[in-house]
Amino acid sequence: MNELEQAITRRQFFGRAATGIGTMALASLLSEVAEAAPAKLAARGALPALHVAPKAKRVIYLFQSGGPSQLDLFDYKPRLRDENGKELPDSVRMGQRLTGMTSGQKSKPVAASIFQFAQHGKSGAWVSDLLPHTAKIVDDISIIRSMTTDAINHDPAVTFCQTGNQQPGRPTMGAWLSYGLGSENRDMPAFVVLLSGQSGQNLHTRYWESGFLPSIHQGVQFRAKGDPVLFLSNPTGMAPNVRRRVLDGIGELNRMKLEAIGDPEIATRIEQYEMAFRMQTSVPELMDLSKEPASTFELYGPEAKIPGTFAANCLLARRMAERNVRFVQLYHRDWDHHGGLPGGIRQQCKQTDQPSAALVHDLKQRGLLDDTLVIWGGEFGRTVYSQGDLTKENYGRDHHGRCYTMWLAGGGIKSGVVYGETDDFGYNIVKDPVPVHDLHATLFHLLGIDHTKLTYRFQGRDFRLTDVEGNLVKSILA
Repeated sequence: MNELEQAITRRQFFGRAATGIGTMALASLLSEVAEAAPAKLAARGALPALHVAPKAKRVIYLFQSGGPSQLDLFDYKPRLRDENGKELPDSVRMGQRLTGMTSGQKSKPVAASIFQFAQHGKSGAWVSDLLPHTAKIVDDISIIRSMTTDAINHDPAVTFCQTGNQQPGRPTMGAWLSYGLGSENRDMPAFVVLLSGQSGQNLHTRYWESGFLPSIHQGVQFRAKGDPVLFLSNPTGMAPNVRRRVLDGIGELNRMKLEAIGDPEIATRIEQYEMAFRMQTSVPELMDLSKEPASTFELYGPEAKIPGTFAANCLLARRMAERNVRFVQLYHRDWDHHGGLPGGIRQQCKQTDQPSAALVHDLKQRGLLDDTLVIWGGEFGRTVYSQGDLTKENYGRDHHGRCYTMWLAGGGIKSGVVYGETDDFGYNIVKDPVPVHDLHATLFHLLGIDHTKLTYRFQGRDFRLTDVEGNLVKSILA
């Protein structure tokens, strides 16, 4: 070997080292696929071991996009009937910032909810008559009335809920869990997304992307029409055995490229092609509801038979839980009621109340609720004052991040709990605030993860979902 052959540059050294790492990663990944039992693949994640004993194995997040009005659903404020139409006191607002939609509004009259509230269950939780089905499961859920967020507009608020930061570009919660815990089903993605609702705020695909994590961890959107996943079906005229040979050829080319340059994303691509091939069988079977008994549709409601509805997506979420999908994200739009709130919220509750309660009941009766964490809530709440004109039968509400309501069930959550309190106007938290980072820390804990230890180094810094914050909400843990 001559001197020229012996000499390698620094760049070549790191390139060859990366090739070795990439090749080892691919070999490990493919050997697991080859050796896995047909129905189940052991969790394949970044954590060498869980930090604490997990209570939950999977998450179903029923995200209500737009910001449901807590004052018309869960946070009963009888004083507002006496204050209705009066100006919101400065002592309550305390100069807090408002959105541009009402900051210039000369009058901010208090708007009492026109809906009736009653106490339900052993917990005595107050629930609006808009949610008769949710009222029946209050002893199975934990209602948090003291959620708080820093964001006051939709996009940064949704981004914050999903990534722990208002700025786009970071990994979403489902991607973090896929990265940390991996998958227990070799035939399905670890992170699946379902959408419903015909109007409301845009749902950007970055709400379920992997950010700077490897792209294999991004959410996979299932659609209601056509192929459930884009390009899942074989092209016309292509037989399955031909598709298999094509994938084998592409895989061989990708392995050659991986050995040459060592880019881990190539290993991701190889695995994604293989996953897509397996999904050609697993996904159609998942989406086929024809074998569900009539009692299932009675439970979830008649819309469960209509693809793309919230009810149908809740039923699919249960079926995914049965198949050990790690993180199922349902997005339901059109809770953004700046005006015409009574009519708008009635419609939303008609679409979501029964399926949400049915999902909890269904998981419970199948023995899945104990290790499935269900989350219901939006990106923020609504103001106590009316946006626009206030009448006896109509009002609107602006965004309000200072306090809002979410509920959780299963997966190590204490049932029959109402946590946190707001003031008599439902404007400020007076007891047990729960910032978004605290919620994230608590969810990770239930899945066996110390939120401070699941990190990813990017551009010289170790990132995590909770950034530099987050504390456990111990009072809602079973």
